[in-house]
Amino acid sequence: MFRKPALISLTAVLFAGLRTVMASSEINWKEAKSIYDFTAKTIDGEEVSLDKYRGHVAIIVNVASQCGYTKNHYEELGELYEQYGDSKGLRILSFPCNQFGGQEPGDSATICSFVRKHNVKFDIYEKINVNGNDAHPLWKYLKDHQGGTFGDFIKWNFTKFVIDKNGQPVARFG
Repeated sequence: MFRKPALISLTAVLFAGLRTVMASSEINWKEAKSIYDFTAKTIDGEEVSLDKYRGHVAIIVNVASQCGYTKNHYEELGELYEQYGDSKGLRILSFPCNQFGGQEPGDSATICSFVRKHNVKFDIYEKINVNGNDAHPLWKYLKDHQGGTFGDFIKWNFTKFVIDKNGQPVARFG
């Protein structure tokens, strides 16, 4: 389950003033120095460099619209974004994933409809895999740098990685 007080505390600490020095380039996930070395497709299909998050604390999370935890997690992520998005520059990058109980079966249009209906204001990316050989390279990097309990694999929906202002994964929840 999502440990909101711990995540809020860690997020607040990271806003204390870290500096950004890494350069961005398209490289293999094993050679990446930060999340800024990756690209991802938005839910609208636009390829973007994660360098756009340079200098921001971020939360990267795998989401699903039909999970029993969806309502609570989307509400809590929305609260964090409302509280820290404008005032502190928090960014939330959400990646729909259908690998856990088939709980994100829809296409991009269906996912867009869901997030609009729920007034989601943070960034939504294209549906990806977070585990296995075809996992998105960013998620391979995140799991490698912040391993989980009982293995590095993602266990379920709404696993969150906190990223510092230097693009480094510093915590994992879920």
